[in-house]
Amino acid sequence: MSFKLTILGCHSATPRTQAHTSSQYLEMNNDCFLIDCGEGTQRQLRKYKIKFSKIKHVFISHLHGDHFYGLIGLISTFSLLNRNAELHVYGPKGIKEIILLQLKLSKSWVDYPLHFHELVSKESEMILETEKVQVYTIPLLHRVYTNGFLFKEKPQPRKLNMSAIQQHPEIDICDYQNLKNGKNFEYENGRMIDNSELTTDPPKILSYAYCSDTAHTESIIPIIQGVDLLYHEATFLEKHSELATKTKHSTANQAADIAFKSGVKKLILGHYSSRYDSLELFKDEAEQLFSPVMLAEAGKEIIISN
Repeated sequence: MSFKLTILGCHSATPRTQAHTSSQYLEMNNDCFLIDCGEGTQRQLRKYKIKFSKIKHVFISHLHGDHFYGLIGLISTFSLLNRNAELHVYGPKGIKEIILLQLKLSKSWVDYPLHFHELVSKESEMILETEKVQVYTIPLLHRVYTNGFLFKEKPQPRKLNMSAIQQHPEIDICDYQNLKNGKNFEYENGRMIDNSELTTDPPKILSYAYCSDTAHTESIIPIIQGVDLLYHEATFLEKHSELATKTKHSTANQAADIAFKSGVKKLILGHYSSRYDSLELFKDEAEQLFSPVMLAEAGKEIIISN
């Protein structure tokens, strides 16, 4: 099992020639998700040869421009491409009004089903369940209502150990599903064969947590505990921690603190302020508390597998 994350943009505030605002594309078990949609996202999708038709679910963390100003353009482009598949948009209350007003005043329309799922809860909740993936909100602490998103594979059934099963002729094919579900095999006389003798463990569940704009808050730790990959914003370095506090953003040091206390496997930093000459400063600061640390950059692909 594996998932692939493609960084489309990872800088804060305004887009620049070589600095694109927040957006990511996640492929997990054949489900494809767009996470945030800053200005220019559809150009980045084209640049990295990601098919628009694969996107059926868009997750918007909050209603600041560098996280959703690209959404109306993408929705309009889908119409121009004669899309007919449903599109589901998950975001803060108000996202539906904004998008529909833009479409209305521009006398535009969409020819495909467009569904909005507006979020208001301040507690973590499951907002999507597909055949193989579950998506939960991660309530964050920012200047406006903001959520991160946790993507988790659903538990897989146990694997049949056919060589062991064939040593017991009494076990019929109709018993296989019970074995996959973890049940022991029971003979008519009451004798039991433990499930662990007849099956092997399923693949480990993989998970990815996306934490966009947020002040340092340990309230997210129980939600993201042990994830395989954590993206956490790091707008500032610790020497500008007073700006982080004022604007409700995080430093690289604070992102590393969350990663360490959450026991995550890997940390990727992003949402950098343009005030710094070198992004390596973020990595260096975070690695004083946690390792391994990666730096987000447009076009970077990260594959996590068992």
